[in-house]
Amino acid sequence: MKILDLYILKKFLSTFMFVVLILISIIVVIDFTEKNDDFIKRKAPTEAVIYDYYLNFIPYIANLLSPITVFIATVFVTAQLASHTEVIAALSSGMSFRRFMLPYVIGSALVGAVIFLFSGWVIPNSNKVRIDFERQYLKEPYYNDSRNIHKKIAPETYAYMESYDVTNDVGYRFTLEKVVDRKLLAKLESQRVEWKPKEEKWLLRNYKLRTFDGRKETLTFGDTLDTLINLNPKAFGNNYLLYETFTLTELEAFITELQNSGADNVAIYQIEKYLRFTSPFAMVILTLIGVIVSARKSRGGVGFQIAFGFVLAFVYILFFIMSRAIAQAGSIDPMLAVWLPNIVFALVGLVMYHTVPR
Repeated sequence: MKILDLYILKKFLSTFMFVVLILISIIVVIDFTEKNDDFIKRKAPTEAVIYDYYLNFIPYIANLLSPITVFIATVFVTAQLASHTEVIAALSSGMSFRRFMLPYVIGSALVGAVIFLFSGWVIPNSNKVRIDFERQYLKEPYYNDSRNIHKKIAPETYAYMESYDVTNDVGYRFTLEKVVDRKLLAKLESQRVEWKPKEEKWLLRNYKLRTFDGRKETLTFGDTLDTLINLNPKAFGNNYLLYETFTLTELEAFITELQNSGADNVAIYQIEKYLRFTSPFAMVILTLIGVIVSARKSRGGVGFQIAFGFVLAFVYILFFIMSRAIAQAGSIDPMLAVWLPNIVFALVGLVMYHTVPR
């Protein structure tokens, strides 16, 4: 790498860190102002507010804003270089504009790789602590008021509960049916089913098992029965921001579990998975656009170019929010919805690269 490459890369990374610190400081102050009354009302311990909430809230926000902060840092650095005619000097020396963008690509790729590792495995674990705090001190107590719960727990097996008590992990009027080729082969009924966390099994009380072999029916009765059922008690619990607490490995396993059970909320978790893969690419795309829009010396000065950069960032965020909402509503494939903003902005960047004067 040339001296200029190292100079730009160092300036890019240091500016990125500066922008992250500034934005996080502002957001933390605003967040504390909004939630301080809730902290006092719910008697949240100061140590918990600092260490359980904000210490885990900061990396979450930093990761969430990373594509935008990379973009802002790019515009700021490039606009400054352009205002000091350093861009013109570099291009006049025989360096192509494509070559000039190389340190930006390297910098955004480095940040993207770090963000991918953190969003995939580190931040989900810190989110567990943060979200537990929010459930305890910021949200209303959770009650599962669902009735007549139906779940497909295997390709040919269906479970039913009239109601479920999440506090004690107890279900009432439980039924398990095995259906093959539209024929009922077995039906297990129980007045009460309890989850045993140590054994990771379900305990059925006052059960009745009916099995069918052609026209022959066999009945079995009993007081208790320990059984392994592909039914996780978490499925009945508080799912508030649950997708943010899964590592990529856990998220993939949970999506498979939901698909096998025939759940209708799979899209939320698929969107989260695809987001973690697309974020690094978004950083590179937005970085290149940032270089293109700010490499030319503007009459409006650096401030105008930075303001224009904020407008583009806002458009990207708005586009992303819209596509995500459409995907969650089931109107578009989750993978397409998550990649669509990147695809559109990549095309915009390509057009700008060939048309915008530099």
